[in-house]
Amino acid sequence: MSTEAGTGSDPVTEVKTAVTDFICDFNAFQSDIHMQLKEQDSRMTQMDRKMTAHRRPALAGATDFEAPHQKAFGAYLRTGEDDGLRGVELEGKSMTTAINSDGGYLVDPMTSEAVKGALSSQASLRAIATVVNVEATSYDVLVDHTDLGAGWADEVTATAETGTPQIDRIVIPLHELSALPKASQRLLDDAAFDIEGWLAARIADKFARTEASAFVVGDGAGKPRGFLNHAAVDQDIWTWGNLGYVPTGVDGDFDGADSIVDLVYALGAAYRANATFVMNSRTAGAVRKLKDNDGRFLWSDGLAAGEPARLMGYPVVIAEDMPDIGSDATAIAFGDFAAGYTIAERPDLRVLRDPFSAKPNVLFYATKRVGGDVSDFAAIKLLKFGLA
Repeated sequence: MSTEAGTGSDPVTEVKTAVTDFICDFNAFQSDIHMQLKEQDSRMTQMDRKMTAHRRPALAGATDFEAPHQKAFGAYLRTGEDDGLRGVELEGKSMTTAINSDGGYLVDPMTSEAVKGALSSQASLRAIATVVNVEATSYDVLVDHTDLGAGWADEVTATAETGTPQIDRIVIPLHELSALPKASQRLLDDAAFDIEGWLAARIADKFARTEASAFVVGDGAGKPRGFLNHAAVDQDIWTWGNLGYVPTGVDGDFDGADSIVDLVYALGAAYRANATFVMNSRTAGAVRKLKDNDGRFLWSDGLAAGEPARLMGYPVVIAEDMPDIGSDATAIAFGDFAAGYTIAERPDLRVLRDPFSAKPNVLFYATKRVGGDVSDFAAIKLLKFGLA
């Protein structure tokens, strides 16, 4: 069929023209959208840059939380200014808000942790004993040191009454441990002087040496009671409340290595798994020369750095406050000190600044409360250098 002249163009041509126009319009629309998105992205980038330039520093962790107290405490140590400490609210890391100028101010947590770390790393019973934090003036330990009775029963025989366990209460009072380092005011005025680090080192050194001695030989009068302050009796007649000892058989000396073996097996099997030898350096020098019947040394040094030496396979702690080898001296202890000795302490450490008593120096009176005593008399045995 032919198309008459003047009545219009070919329909196929019209469709092609319409499609071409649609594609042109769509391309223009797409280009416009891309341009708008690009402009929007540019505006967002500029806005982010402006916001980042004036952004506040990000909050840090616990250190920033403690920074106000640390800054105020540093000012107090250097100048005696305590207004900042009076307004500080701090709750964390065993610190409290109880601040009393008469009894001294709580040290900042970083210094307190440095002192605790130094105390724990010192060669003393603290490294092997049980350490508990208390908020009271004493710590009570309940010990069941007798066996519950038991027996066999059948269907026809009446069951007899069995023995009742006996529970003892051991009270460990807390005593005040103090140190009094001093520094000149000129040194405190020097901003380059690390007053917190210096104070922590001096306090830790004094506290570590003082408490280490008390845990071994303290008499319990105003100080912890050392485990050697308790009565020692022959293991063959040992009773609760005393520490059992094994004699070497020679006055003031060894009679070979057998006494070490006897000491190890005088301790109950339940305690031997976690047992440790305790002695001073002079005694250790004598012990490491001992050999068994086959000529092998009983003593072996640690294979890795920081690993304690071992005697008959058990670790050795060097505590210089242990007595030297001598006539009837109990110079070696062996036991599970985690069960046998308990150290109780308050978690806070206080410092009182005194600029008047030692002019031109400034005294820092540091105090903490700590106590210690034997909590299980069956867990510790002694080696006595005597005939019996």
